[in-house]
Amino acid sequence: MYRFSEYSIMWVLVLFDLPTDTKKDKKAYTDFRKNLQKDGFTMFQFSIYIRHCASSENAEVHIKRVKSFLPEYGQIGIMCITDKQFGNIEIYYGKKPVAPNAPGQQLELF
Repeated sequence: MYRFSEYSIMWVLVLFDLPTDTKKDKKAYTDFRKNLQKDGFTMFQFSIYIRHCASSENAEVHIKRVKSFLPEYGQIGIMCITDKQFGNIEIYYGKKPVAPNAPGQQLELF
């Protein structure tokens, strides 16, 4: 039986800086964001989207999917961190610390 732990559960972060100078650029930006959302990513900050994954294998599936809809221009970074690392994130609004606003646990059926 597989046991879930804070070291095997993964978070996939997609960080991006896309141009929005032309109508074509804006459409590519919007399409990219919509594709991230269709794949279960939620906004963490304006250009950072995150997704909870039950395992590193599951994370690889979503990383491959993100790579399949990368826009033609712009900079995109994809990073995986463990649930333990995600839990250690410190977030501040100004000087006031706040608890991370992580999306709820997502059930995955096979």
